[in-house]
Amino acid sequence: MIRQFDSNTALLLIDVQKGVHVFDHWGGSTGRMNNPGAQSRLTALLEAFRGAGRQVAFTRHDSIEPDSPLKLSLDTGAQLPGLEIRDGDITVVKSVNSAFIGTPMEIELRRAGISRLVIAGYFTNFCVETSVRMAGNMGFDVYLAHDACATCNRMDLNGVDHDPELLHDLSVAAMHGEFCTALDTDTLIGLLSGPAAHLNRAQGNESTSLRPELRLA
Repeated sequence: MIRQFDSNTALLLIDVQKGVHVFDHWGGSTGRMNNPGAQSRLTALLEAFRGAGRQVAFTRHDSIEPDSPLKLSLDTGAQLPGLEIRDGDITVVKSVNSAFIGTPMEIELRRAGISRLVIAGYFTNFCVETSVRMAGNMGFDVYLAHDACATCNRMDLNGVDHDPELLHDLSVAAMHGEFCTALDTDTLIGLLSGPAAHLNRAQGNESTSLRPELRLA
């Protein structure tokens, strides 16, 4: 059984900024993104967590790359509509993939009494995956809203253009059971109201054994 998401649970949204939709930067001339419903699910998660009085946290990416659309000085660095930051939210600015490198994110979460995270945002196989892996290694009990994440296509070393759906699915598969429990948005929202007797936290996350006091059923 997965227990109800109580006050030790926070929603962490990764880089929910307008620049993620500049597909020709991220995917090149064939730029395209999977999961067009991700933004609406992110909004649903945010509204549900706010409505339940749970802690919300954001990363904002401020790239050091000269041509990146994810710069806070640009219009494309702004938050996506419906995903604006409010007073009381934990917010950090980063210039690398992880929410936890060079930022006070872990300290702020610990101060707020958070030991369980629900993570979603952009891009699945970059900043989301890096943050999920680190959060799991730090001992947080991590849940991934897999249908509230998305990514762009990528060209490999041999010039093969890989579909974003494949990249997203492989990234989720790599995280689930090792660094997090991947669930859909509706299920995660339901856990704000009560436990899910038919669900179990994914097993195999060896990192949580380092911090047994933070393991949650």
